[in-house]
Order: sequence, then structure tokens, then C-alpha cells
Amino acid sequence: MLNWNQIDTVFLDMDGTLLDLHFDNYFWMQHLPKRFADTRGMTLEESNTFLSKYFRDLKGTLNWYCFDYWSDLLDMDLIQLKHEVKDKIAYRPFAEEFLSAISAGPYRVLLVTNSHRAGVEIKMQCTNLGDYIDEVHTSHDFGLPKEDPEFWTALRKKVHFDPRSTVFFDDNEDVLHSAKKAGLVHLINIVKPDSRGPMRVKSDYPLLSSFMDVMPSS
Repeated sequence: MLNWNQIDTVFLDMDGTLLDLHFDNYFWMQHLPKRFADTRGMTLEESNTFLSKYFRDLKGTLNWYCFDYWSDLLDMDLIQLKHEVKDKIAYRPFAEEFLSAISAGPYRVLLVTNSHRAGVEIKMQCTNLGDYIDEVHTSHDFGLPKEDPEFWTALRKKVHFDPRSTVFFDDNEDVLHSAKKAGLVHLINIVKPDSRGPMRVKSDYPLLSSFMDVMPSS
């Protein structure tokens, strides 16, 4: 799947790649609708109906990932709501072992995420993810989601990476398409981003079942 002799830079998505997407899915699909219903005196069905329109319209845009946007829209403290269920934040299987291996090697390791900076901070507080990462770059730094090929142009100007010797792990097929358009060659998708969700069986990119399968040789 990957020849580490060809790699000098590792781009890593966070949610659904390094960390279990169950936390985020639980937050958006269960916790937020319930808390929004409670504060508005709505039924859970009414809350889900209201939120689902925004979920559909905003998917893949920068606002979809923006805490400030959602906090303003719902008049709720999204950071506080995230903290209410932060016990669900966890690594995906063998992700930490993989991080330990590559951070000890000759590779530059960058977190490249659509997450809001505040979201990254919560995840860093609940895990030791920051111990393994050389740099953190979020789509909010550039005003563009990773789904936009121009994001990669902007990132390349800032980071100065060679797309031919960079590997990118991400669980979002649209993001991988965007990275491919920007010239990245080594692109890897994730079989099971959510530990309680379905397994993917089809992708335009190699599907990673376990990080043990791509451990660099010592």
C-alpha cells in the first residue's frame, strides 16, 4: 500500500482517521439535537428537522466545520456542548502506535484537518495527539475547506511540501479527490472511520483497515 522510502512528509486528517468518528457522529446526530430541543422547548423530531436542513446545505463547506457559525446560528455554546460528551473522544485502533512510529522516524508529520481550531484543542486536551505532531493546519487558517482544491494550493505555499513524496490519510472521499486534483500521489482512505459505523468496501483509493498495515519498518 505504501513505500516509506518514497515518503518524507505525512499529512494526517484527525476525525475518522486518527480519532474515532463516533464522537463527532454522536455529537451531531444525538447530543446536539437533544440539547437544542431542550433549550427551545421542541420535540426531538422538530429539532432534527430543523438541523437536518442545515446539515444538508452546509456539508462540505467551511461553515459546516465552524464552531462560531453553529454557535451563532443556534445561540448555543458549541465548545461547552462538546465538552459535555468529551469522554467519547478516543484514538482509532493502533493510531497512537502508528503516530509513535512515524514521529520517531525521518518524517515531517502534519495534522491537516477541517476541524475548527477549538475542536482541535478539545481533542488535544483529551488525548496526547499533540505529542506526535510537528504542525497543525486547519482549513479555517486558509478560509477554505479541504474539499476545495485551492486549499491545497494555499497549504503548499505555506508548508512547501512535495506532493510526490507526501502521503495523506483521510476518511473523506471528496477531500481525497480534491487532494488528487492538487497533485498528491499517495492517498489512503479509511475502512471504518466510526467504530460503531459500517465498513467501507469500495473507494477510489486504497482502503486502510488497520494502521498496523502501514507501519514503517524500523
